[in-house]
Amino acid sequence: MRPRGLPDYIPFACRVLFVGLNPGLRSAEVGHHFAGATNRFWRLMVDSGFLPAGSSYLNDRDLPARGLGITNLVARPTSGVADLGRADYAGGRGPLLEKIRARRPRIVALAGVMVYRELLGKRGRVVCGLQRDTCDGIPCYVLPNPSGRNAHFSYREMLRYFAGLKRLSEEVAALSSSR
Repeated sequence: MRPRGLPDYIPFACRVLFVGLNPGLRSAEVGHHFAGATNRFWRLMVDSGFLPAGSSYLNDRDLPARGLGITNLVARPTSGVADLGRADYAGGRGPLLEKIRARRPRIVALAGVMVYRELLGKRGRVVCGLQRDTCDGIPCYVLPNPSGRNAHFSYREMLRYFAGLKRLSEEVAALSSSR
């Protein structure tokens, strides 16, 4: 049996919409986002202050109650990025942009440089953090890929970007409420 994708949890006008590249096989098997044993997404979410202590992939469906959303660029689960091709990215780009347009998050947080490149068609050097490019006028923030396979960033460096996103989301929320 072929593994299925994961459900989206995207409330209208959420503070941050987190976008992964695609579900891993473990995530598809258990039915939760970022469920791989070595994936640091949930620990980073807790340590940066987005979620309370003890939160894990089992809490992904609770994100909307906290003003957060989660989805993927490509719905098809794979064992790794090498299993994805141009058709996968092209097939995911339009539907993801439609979700963003329809749900209007305040910030789109892309979990990995590759998600940013494939969503917006960018090439060349990309530095994590807030980008000049937007998704239909919505700010884009690139996070380091939290996969255990990502050896480019230490946990401390990843946490710095997640904490920066948390601060930015609070600033954007404060600006929105003062209008």
